[in-house]
Amino acid sequence: MFYIPMSMAPDVSSLKPDLYKHFIRALCNANTSERFQPNRDISIPEINIPLGKLGPPHLDQPPNKRPILAFFAGGAHGYIRNVLFNYWKEKDVEIQVFERLPHNLNYTKLMGDSKFCLCPSGYEVASPRIVEAIAAGCVPMIIDDHYSLPFSDVLDWSKFSLIINSDKIRKIKMILKAIPTETYSRMQKRVKQVQRHFLINRPAKPYDMLHMILHSLWLRRINVRLPS
Repeated sequence: MFYIPMSMAPDVSSLKPDLYKHFIRALCNANTSERFQPNRDISIPEINIPLGKLGPPHLDQPPNKRPILAFFAGGAHGYIRNVLFNYWKEKDVEIQVFERLPHNLNYTKLMGDSKFCLCPSGYEVASPRIVEAIAAGCVPMIIDDHYSLPFSDVLDWSKFSLIINSDKIRKIKMILKAIPTETYSRMQKRVKQVQRHFLINRPAKPYDMLHMILHSLWLRRINVRLPS
């Protein structure tokens, strides 16, 4: 059977372990420290859907029109974000980190003007900023300790994103500065190439998010034998 829970999925599964053994779970909070099993469960991208739309806006600035090295704005929840704010909150011109974005600044425009978008885990490992970054053509820098990334069966995240643990947060600028321009350009081009996999369409289109989720389910259904 196929089960799509929300953020409380690990708690629900632990309360009903006998029931869970008959399910393949598909969830956003794909936290391997909370019994998420990548070979059996499905990691779904977390996405904010604005009223009347199907996802974040797509932006098309080329690399040479992105003056900001890295950007993040978001609430201070979860230990990873607290560490991020401790080192970088409003302390650096090139690494622009805000808890509350000033009213004269536009969140979407800043993502579109950034080479890298910081995507730290909050209370949950997943963050909608990953999809927002991809839509903005911004290379995601994913900061987490236990996140099983969506569609990893077919997508090599190392080709279009950076993934660091929380203990590397203080080194963010050094890590980004060490990336050659040619490497960044290739990563940004690949971000554009994978955008279609993180789109929601109505009706669905080949290779969009719905098809990717169903493909993940198909892979697990043929590779994982559930108890009868």
